[in-house]
Amino acid sequence: MASAERQRHIVELVSAAGEVGIAELAEATGASEMTIRRDLDVLADRGVVERYRGGARSLLRGTELPYGARSADRLDVKRRLAGEVAALVADGESVLVDGGTTCLEVARALNGRRLTVLALSVHALASLVPTPSLTVLSPGGAVRAGELTFIGPMACDGIDRLRVDTAVLGCCGLTAADGLTAYDLDEAAVKKAAIASARRVVVVTEGAKLGRTALARVCPPSAIDVVVTEAGAPAAEVAALTEAGTLIRFVGD
Repeated sequence: MASAERQRHIVELVSAAGEVGIAELAEATGASEMTIRRDLDVLADRGVVERYRGGARSLLRGTELPYGARSADRLDVKRRLAGEVAALVADGESVLVDGGTTCLEVARALNGRRLTVLALSVHALASLVPTPSLTVLSPGGAVRAGELTFIGPMACDGIDRLRVDTAVLGCCGLTAADGLTAYDLDEAAVKKAAIASARRVVVVTEGAKLGRTALARVCPPSAIDVVVTEAGAPAAEVAALTEAGTLIRFVGD
């Protein structure tokens, strides 16, 4: 089991139980106790768990894994998805890039291009390198703790002042029945502003998020032009979204 996959499994086990001992985690993952201790040190540094002698307890609240727990998870997949999204963007476009770990890879993939990029998170903003050909903008506003996304009325107002060619949005959940959803109400409001300001809406997501529904509704499937996801995404949900008129683009292994 790769380290990122093992750490994700540890987060799930500790989150489900509240706290778990090192010996139990070692048995569940097939790793040595020394390896588990190193994993727990990494997860503690990310603010996901609290270490105690002999085990760890969860620091997670709610259903959304914190940014630190997601940032190193399935990076290869996120980079392939980001490359597909970047290929959809033509030179000269204005592009809005949402917060989240997959959209951070999209921002990185747009570096060096002849574009105007509006970044909706501090993470994405910091990853972009302004050049004579690449103009970098931010909407301003309050910054959400942990995620470091721009939220609130000032962020929405900053987006409302612009008209972008393409909005690239991340995904907490997407179904044909409930549309695009988010865990956080403030982030859902920012996503809605992004959709209203864009000529084209691209949602980029790992396949596992298709078929999920989070708390805050963002938009119906009809508001989404393209979904970029993994080839192994749930077939029934892909069929339902396609029937709703959403174009699905797949990225293979």
